Amino acid sequence: MYDRYQGLIFDMDGTLLDTEAGHRQAWDEVLAKYGMKLDLEAVVALNGSPSWKVAQFIIDSYQVDMDPYKLAQEKFDIVGDIVLAMVKPLPIVEIVKAYKGKRPMAIGTGSMHGFADRLLQHVGLRDCFDAIVGADDVQNHKPAPDTFLRCAELIKVNPGSCVVFEDAPFGLQAAKAAGMDAVDVRNL
Repeated sequence: MYDRYQGLIFDMDGTLLDTEAGHRQAWDEVLAKYGMKLDLEAVVALNGSPSWKVAQFIIDSYQVDMDPYKLAQEKFDIVGDIVLAMVKPLPIVEIVKAYKGKRPMAIGTGSMHGFADRLLQHVGLRDCFDAIVGADDVQNHKPAPDTFLRCAELIKVNPGSCVVFEDAPFGLQAAKAAGMDAVDVRNL
């Protein structure tokens, strides 16, 4: 079905892997220390963003004087083990398996590179991907095209010959800005 594309790029959280419950639990634990709660409906628009952007949104919502990078680091410090215990591959993994070895593939995620690598190893998918581009690999995050453009560069495929699989509005915008076709996996 995707044979016309020379490269396939996948978002990770919410697209390839169901990590939402683990991320939510980590945020709940960190924010509880400060008497705050994560408003899921309010932050859903930030899906695909790095944790420090979510932290900044929370800080702004509560109008508190905190460092968003420090708050995001606190979440990062505990999220790994929580997510590893809960992560499940999503149905889109079948596309990855179908194209493994047939097309270059990359992960373009708002998660940190090392965390993405660790999760993909854990679920047995790391060897399916030729490249990972995480939040710490680019300066401008989704909805900017940088993540997906870097993926195309690493897998050595012209951006216009790539398709991106995404579940978040920011990611879909980023794919379009990169000149790539995009598949909204929420509609599959």
